[in-house]
Amino acid sequence: MILRRDTVMTADIKEKMSRRIKSDDGFIAALDQSGGSTPTTLRLYGVEADQYAGEHEMFAKIHEMRVRIIRSSAFSGKSIIGAILFERTISEEIDGQPVPIHLYQALDIVPFLKVDRGLAETRDDVQLMNDIPNLEESLERAVSAGIFGTKMRSVIHAANLEGIKTVVSQQFELAASIREFGLVPIIEPEIDIYASDKPEAEQILLDELRVYIETLGDSFPIILKLTIPTVPDLYSCLATSSHVLRIAALSGGYSTKEACRLLKQNRGMIASFSRALTEGLTKNMDDGKFNDVLRGNIDDIYNASIE
Repeated sequence: MILRRDTVMTADIKEKMSRRIKSDDGFIAALDQSGGSTPTTLRLYGVEADQYAGEHEMFAKIHEMRVRIIRSSAFSGKSIIGAILFERTISEEIDGQPVPIHLYQALDIVPFLKVDRGLAETRDDVQLMNDIPNLEESLERAVSAGIFGTKMRSVIHAANLEGIKTVVSQQFELAASIREFGLVPIIEPEIDIYASDKPEAEQILLDELRVYIETLGDSFPIILKLTIPTVPDLYSCLATSSHVLRIAALSGGYSTKEACRLLKQNRGMIASFSRALTEGLTKNMDDGKFNDVLRGNIDDIYNASIE
């Protein structure tokens, strides 16, 4: 079925996307670098800050990188079941098609949209999401662009019970608003991999997630995107919930090799990596070398996601 730019997603398409995310082998590529993370991503890619002037040129540079990744022969639905996009990306095109439509129609990759606007200052050892102005307009654009779901990120820096409670409460409150538009929220309460009490923070987070998941009404699917836990399989109990389509892991600053090693220890958890996906890619590589490096990363991440 061919999607147009102005097509509101049909129930049939939604169901096909839902089955793909829930059941198919593969991982979710995170291509949602935003204003805060873009300079670092570009620097690692070989584009220094003096090579662009202002936000408009910066986002044009990161879009060129994303397009090169998506066009690569290594980037396909054989290994990748979903991709998370930055909001500007949904109005950009690849080969004459809006990026979300190209992903699903040409590659069988389900498109998601990052909707958060960055992080607030640390309080109670956590960073909540900033307020999201014009959220309804963003969600309406997402629906009309063929987006399946959304992603929003908070960060937990320590095992502070009150802070973690606040993070989870905010995540699920926003998820309820997103669900009103028929979109599937990816809930991402990241735990800092360098937290000195990371295992304790993870146990508190697990307990809080259980409480909120149990209160979800019928027809309220979610995806969890979590830091790879210190105790293997800690979050596997959440996968049995009828509300949880999938549990994904963020790379959290680990190298590709280390993130994949840790992910293999967690059954039922697939990758949703950003930096680990693009590790080693540089702007000056010829297409052959670029594709080889990307293919190596994708193969490693895919294998870690299905073991």
